[in-house]
Amino acid sequence: MLNKNVIDEINAKVSEILQNSPAKDIEKNVRVMLSGAFSRLDLVTRDEFDIQQEVLQRTREKLTALETKVAELEARLPQSSPGTTDQDNP
Repeated sequence: MLNKNVIDEINAKVSEILQNSPAKDIEKNVRVMLSGAFSRLDLVTRDEFDIQQEVLQRTREKLTALETKVAELEARLPQSSPGTTDQDNP
């Protein structure tokens, strides 16, 4: 079995090599390029999406409550005959 110090040393060497390699620059450049592309798109963050989803849910709940209330109020109104309008009933 390998000694823990040997594993730590190998890990340190690999990290050092990766930091000094062109792969790090490529990753950085790709991130900048993608960030620029995403900023041009009309995207929202997850937080903004979640907030709007909560607002929509509350709006739906209020709409449902209002629909129920309107239906109750309409049920209380006396039934008018088909040929009359609200203006005919003083």
